[in-house]
Amino acid sequence: MISFRTCPVTGLKIESQAASLLRWHAVTAVVHFLIGVCAALLLALTRWQAVHLLPADWYYRILTAHGLNMLIFFIIFFEMAVLYFAGPILLNCRQPAPKLGWLGYWLMLIGACTTNYFVFAGKADVLFTSYVPLKAHPAYYLGIILFAVGALISTLLFFATLVVARREKTYTGSIPLVSFGALTAAIIAVITLVHGALIYVPTFFWSLGWMQLDPEVYRMVFWALGHSSQQINVAAHVSCWYLLAALTVGGVVLNERVSRTAFFLYVLFISMASAHHLLVDPGVGPAWKVWNTSYAMYLAVLASMVHGFTVPAGIETGQRLRGFTQGRFQWLTRAPWGDPGFSALWLSLVIFGFGGGITGVVIGTEQINIIAHNTMRLPGHFHMTVVGGTALCFMGVTYYLLPLIFRKRVAFYKLAQIQPYLFGAGITLMGIAMTYAGTFGVPRRHWDVSFTHAPFPVQFPPVVDLFLAAMGVGGILAFLGGISYCLIAVASVFFGKTLSDEEIRSGGPGLPPGVVRLPRQTHSQEQADEAHRQGNPGTVVLVVIFFVCFVLYYFTNWKVLSMLWKVG
Repeated sequence: MISFRTCPVTGLKIESQAASLLRWHAVTAVVHFLIGVCAALLLALTRWQAVHLLPADWYYRILTAHGLNMLIFFIIFFEMAVLYFAGPILLNCRQPAPKLGWLGYWLMLIGACTTNYFVFAGKADVLFTSYVPLKAHPAYYLGIILFAVGALISTLLFFATLVVARREKTYTGSIPLVSFGALTAAIIAVITLVHGALIYVPTFFWSLGWMQLDPEVYRMVFWALGHSSQQINVAAHVSCWYLLAALTVGGVVLNERVSRTAFFLYVLFISMASAHHLLVDPGVGPAWKVWNTSYAMYLAVLASMVHGFTVPAGIETGQRLRGFTQGRFQWLTRAPWGDPGFSALWLSLVIFGFGGGITGVVIGTEQINIIAHNTMRLPGHFHMTVVGGTALCFMGVTYYLLPLIFRKRVAFYKLAQIQPYLFGAGITLMGIAMTYAGTFGVPRRHWDVSFTHAPFPVQFPPVVDLFLAAMGVGGILAFLGGISYCLIAVASVFFGKTLSDEEIRSGGPGLPPGVVRLPRQTHSQEQADEAHRQGNPGTVVLVVIFFVCFVLYYFTNWKVLSMLWKVG
């Protein structure tokens, strides 16, 4: 039976089955985040040479579990929750085929649990990439296949939701920008999951001894899954940037057409960035490698740079419409920094753009990547994109999902207010330390970076020990921030009292400011004209700072490269 309730804050009609599917996907995502963040602490304390916590076998086992739970299980479970929000809830329509949605959820859960069991049982020490001829237990591959099929079902249901909403005319005009961004993520997800099936099904048969598998073919097809799965994250969390901007400060969309075009560029070009994993593989030619690590990659980068301007500019405009018009930065200094949704949004934007974006463009370039790829610079980059960008943004979304969808107060609200700063500071310190350690050639995956037991041990400069120590300290801070997030989410969902509509409207402790009083989304013509006249001078300054940092880092890397590659 279809039943709806009207959100007292946003006015959205929330269908019960869609809300239940969203809740369970989000809760399960937090559980896998907890597994992943505990594994992360063990890894940080092992890579910190002065501590060197784990023995070699458990290091690689925990590294496998960390990669799967953070990059695949946590992220995709939460992204499916985003699709259930951006589909039936945001479009005010019913959830089509809810039984299929629950089938997808259970397949994902069974697959994730199966894979995790065999990893921790020591039967799948193959790392996240599981490169052939490394062989895990067949059930490991079967678990990933089940998870992918479940995620594909949920993704296809999102497409069905768009059809239902259009036919039943539950919205007018074009679909909202957040839903459009989610559509982008869903399209990339289908491309990604299909490639996953194309490679993991034959790998499963290979693990049973039924067929042979070419390692080169495996690598080529795997990275259409392994790297593209992270591009789902980009589209999903950028959509959440727009959502959080509106919920927290009444952020506006400067130009819908420009933002939608940027999302469309993701569909066309962002998956091509996976080429940087194949630069030394003989199966593809140099022309393909150069194209995908230069011109095609730059078009995907262009999309992120567009969002990197429109989101803060939308926040600035929203703040100026609320009366914060003095100088270039009153809109920023008077922002609700005590709102964990806003602080997580802003930190996600900055860490993703400055830390992940600049390093990503540089190390994605063919000549630099060949030197940097197997060093700590790579995990330094993707920890700032996937963790500092995506995970931190999803944390901010959680602080609004709790009261609006779960109808719970945010537990330990004082802790919630500092949690994004703690987590963001830890990830930033860890990412920077990893990047600089990698600059000195520290390998990205090896258990013992000094190669103590090798015939010719490696001697790194003493400063490397400082960077590895900083990485360990950053990892501890990020762990504390991550554990705080899990504690807040679990306490709110399972031990918090369900709020009535009147209690949500009246506010009180444990409700972010945007829930208590949603910022206005429409303004008088006079206010709009004034905001248009003022423009976005603060955002322009921030963009100039970004480009200066980008240019300095980019050309410094080419200078270092010229010092290494001597031409006689």
